[in-house]
Amino acid sequence: MLGEEIFQYAATFFGLVGAVITIYGGLQASLRIIQREVLRQPLKYTYIRLEFTNKIVFGLEFFIASDILTTLIAPTQEELLLLGTVVVIRVVLGYFLEKEAEEFQVD
Repeated sequence: MLGEEIFQYAATFFGLVGAVITIYGGLQASLRIIQREVLRQPLKYTYIRLEFTNKIVFGLEFFIASDILTTLIAPTQEELLLLGTVVVIRVVLGYFLEKEAEEFQVD
């Protein structure tokens, strides 16, 4: 009982952390675009995209941890298959986002 509650709280916490990181990255990227377009500051779009991509990938890692902890509580075969599918999708997405970020490395 207590172990399940701890896992549930930890899963919720990691999910919230992932959401906060992703939202923060989006807000930060939006602010940088406003700085570039409205205030005419010398910011490169590649730099903005790189920062935002890094935040998304980092947030995805927390979402994966949350999904794993949620499934550990009471795993059924269906939940394990669903978790595997979600993790594979998120890992592939993270891989391609990382690859894109490497292409936009700024000096």
